[in-house]
Amino acid sequence: MVRLPEDMTLPDGFVPPTPPDRPATPKDAATVVLLRDGADGPEVFLQRRVENMPFAGGMTVFPGGGVDPRDADASVAWSGPPPSWWAERFECSAETARALVCAAVRETFEESGVLLAGPDPDTVVADTAPYAEARPRLVSREISLAGFLAEAGLVLRADLLRPWAQWITPVAEPKRYDTRFFLAAMPAGQRADGSTSEAAHTHWSRPAEALEEWRQGRCGLLPPTWVTLSEVGACPDVAAALAVERPLGKVLPQLVHRDGAWRVLLPGDDGYDEEGRR
Repeated sequence: MVRLPEDMTLPDGFVPPTPPDRPATPKDAATVVLLRDGADGPEVFLQRRVENMPFAGGMTVFPGGGVDPRDADASVAWSGPPPSWWAERFECSAETARALVCAAVRETFEESGVLLAGPDPDTVVADTAPYAEARPRLVSREISLAGFLAEAGLVLRADLLRPWAQWITPVAEPKRYDTRFFLAAMPAGQRADGSTSEAAHTHWSRPAEALEEWRQGRCGLLPPTWVTLSEVGACPDVAAALAVERPLGKVLPQLVHRDGAWRVLLPGDDGYDEEGRR
């Protein structure tokens, strides 16, 4: 795993001064790294969350969010590796795996307008304009992903996603997520946008450029985003990134207060307490 820079700290107020008596149970979540080929290598779609968001406000992130219970609806039209395949990679039940993949597709559409689905198992929509009215209905939970796809006559394309990583929020934080990271290539003809109330700004960027923005103090990155940008940036193009196969594991960062700031330790770092993993 890529190591975090020693000067990475969390913003003031990000960690409560007193840890909870009992760690919060992490909620399942999905994050999707949208990729496209640029002149100098792969580019990623990023959004800066609005400042008042209850989790990661003001930070630069990939599209994603928590799993909705209806994401586990087994009636969803599905193409690609079955839930059992995803369950093996993410070490979870097939039901949870189905919900994670559906959440990945749903959140990507809600937050960027990119729709990983097609009219049949072998195609993907090139123009998402006919489905624009469904985005706010999905956000408000008026309809489920399965219901939307059924109404539109579309098939979820699980084969367009690749498993990448699993990160669990540290135990000291009051809101915790068990987030599975996916990669997906930008479908031909589609356009990612910033039409979401959760983002103040969206843009495409080379991973190296995003990391430099962080170094210059012009954006905030959480450890999973920093590490993922570093890993994806090491790939020469989108095809190479999608072809990567690696054990996922579960990354549970630990927080230490040192030199007046909260710092993040990853497994393998000096001071990381393996016995303290929960």
